[in-house]
Amino acid sequence: MSDNKPGFDTLAIHAGAKPDPATGARATPIYQTTSFVFDDAQHAADLFALRAFGNIYTRIMNPTQAVLEEKVAALEGGTAALATASGHSAQLIICHSLMMPGDEIVCARQLYGGSINAFNHSFKSFGWNVVWADIDDISSFEKAITPKTKAIFIESIANPGGRVTDMEAIAAIAKKAHVPLIVDNTLASPYLCRPIEHGANIVVESLTKFLGGHGNSMGGVIVDGGNFDWGKNKGQFPMLSEPNASYNGVTMYETFGNIAFAITCRVLGLRDLGPAISPFNAFQILTGMETLSLRMQRHCDNALKVAEWLSGDPRVSWVSYAALPGDKDHEMQKKYAPKGAGAVFTFGLKGGYDAGVGTVSKVELLSHLANVGDTRSLIIHPASTTHSQLTPEQLEKAGAGPDVVRLSIGIEDVADIIADLDQAMS
Repeated sequence: MSDNKPGFDTLAIHAGAKPDPATGARATPIYQTTSFVFDDAQHAADLFALRAFGNIYTRIMNPTQAVLEEKVAALEGGTAALATASGHSAQLIICHSLMMPGDEIVCARQLYGGSINAFNHSFKSFGWNVVWADIDDISSFEKAITPKTKAIFIESIANPGGRVTDMEAIAAIAKKAHVPLIVDNTLASPYLCRPIEHGANIVVESLTKFLGGHGNSMGGVIVDGGNFDWGKNKGQFPMLSEPNASYNGVTMYETFGNIAFAITCRVLGLRDLGPAISPFNAFQILTGMETLSLRMQRHCDNALKVAEWLSGDPRVSWVSYAALPGDKDHEMQKKYAPKGAGAVFTFGLKGGYDAGVGTVSKVELLSHLANVGDTRSLIIHPASTTHSQLTPEQLEKAGAGPDVVRLSIGIEDVADIIADLDQAMS
C-alpha cells in the first residue's frame, strides 16, 4: 500500500484509524475523559505554548475526535480539520477566526434557512454583517465585495432547493478579491463533491447529516484547504497573521503554514467559545462514515426515481432536482457532482401552502421532521417550519415558497417511498 494512493472507500474506513496503541482495539475507542496527564512539567509547558501537539483537555482535542478530523480532511482533500458540536458551531468558529466587528461576509441567498437566520440576526451581536448575493447572477458576488469583506460563503448543493452552485466562477471572484471562499458541503458530502478541487479554501459540513448518516449524533466540521495566503495583506486577518497575545506572540500563519486556519479555529475559537463535539458523538459519526459511499449512492439512485415519478404526477406543478435532464442545474450537476445530485430536493404542489401542510401531515413511512441525511426518508414543509422566520420575498429567493415540500430520500425500497408519497398527496 506504500506506493498506492488509497481510494475513497478505503479512506472512509482507514484514514486516521489505526489499532489503539494501548489495547490493540481495531475500532477507534471512545476516549470518554475530560483531560489528559502530562509526561512532565516541560511537556505541559510545551503543549500550552503550542510548541508541541498533544492532548490537554477534551474541549480542545481528544483522540476519538482526532481520528474523525483526520478522516474528514482526507476525504475532502484538505490539510487539516476541526470537529465541533454542530454545523452551526462550525460556522461560528470560522467567522470568529476571520472577522472583527464591522466586517462583512458575502453569502449566497440560496442557503439553509438556519444559516440565513444566523447571518441575518445572531451574528450581528458580534458586529458581523452579511451582504447577500445570488447564484443565478454570479456577478452579484463581485458587486457585493467591499474593503470590509472577509469571506464568501456558499453551499455546493443548496438546501432546500437542491440547487448546484457554480463554485469555480465564485472562487475566481474570491481569489481576485483575496478573500477565502467557504463552501458548505453538507448536502453533497465529499463522496459527491470535493469543493477544494474547485477553488474552495475552507469547507464546512454538518456531521449530523450524511457523514454520520443515521440521525443519531450531532456534529460539525471545518476543513482547511491549506491553499490561502493569510499573510498577504497585513492586518486583513489579524488572528492568523498578527502575533497572538494569548500564546506569547505566536503568529499562526508563520508558525503553522498550510494548517494555520485549522489550528487557529482550534486553539482560539474552540478553546474560548467551547462548542466541542463529545467523544461519543465522534465515535458514532466515525462508524457512519465507513458506509458513506454505499449510502450516498443509494440516496442518489432512490432520489432520482422519486423525482422522476413526481415529475409525471398531475398533482405536482414542478420538481427541482439537478439530476433530472431538464433541470436548469443539470449541466452544473454533471460538472460538480457527476455521481449524483444527492438525496435532498424540493417539489411544488398545485394546492399551495395547504396542500404542502396536508401532505407532510399524512405520511406514514416518511418521517415529518427537521433534518436531512438520515437513512430514513424525511419530509418537511419549509415555509411553515425551517424557513418560517423569512419574509415572503426571502422564502421565494431561498427556494422555500408556500407550495414547496422538501424531501430527504432515504435508502428504503424506493417503491415503498413512492407509495407513501402517493397516499399522502391524495
